[in-house]
Amino acid sequence: MRRADLAMQAVKEPPLRAVGMSGSNYAVLMTLRTTPGITGAELARLVGITPQAVALLTAKLIERGLIERRLHPRHRSVQELHLTENGHAELEKAERIISDLERHVRESLGPQRYGQLRKLLGQVIQALPEWTPPEPS
Repeated sequence: MRRADLAMQAVKEPPLRAVGMSGSNYAVLMTLRTTPGITGAELARLVGITPQAVALLTAKLIERGLIERRLHPRHRSVQELHLTENGHAELEKAERIISDLERHVRESLGPQRYGQLRKLLGQVIQALPEWTPPEPS
């Protein structure tokens, strides 16, 4: 699984960079599209990166006008993160690249094997939260 993940990252990074996006940017924008209004700490947990990395990424994305911070309506000390219109537009460009890559994988595997892969990956996704890491020795 790790090799497949690394290969996928290596293949998608150059075309994403060509449209001004990195894999991390894409992950942040995708997460904000599906869960708008989350905090930086929540974003860090969902994307699987440190809060410090999220702070740097969000600052750059805000500077580029792709996301914005808004005050929570009831908890004025909480800042929510949201995609801007420009963020939605840039995410669509990246989505076309990712969709094309997935289409290539689907065509390479054929419909039956691709269906099996999706089913197995779904099972992997379901199994992951149940894993308990070993105690450090």
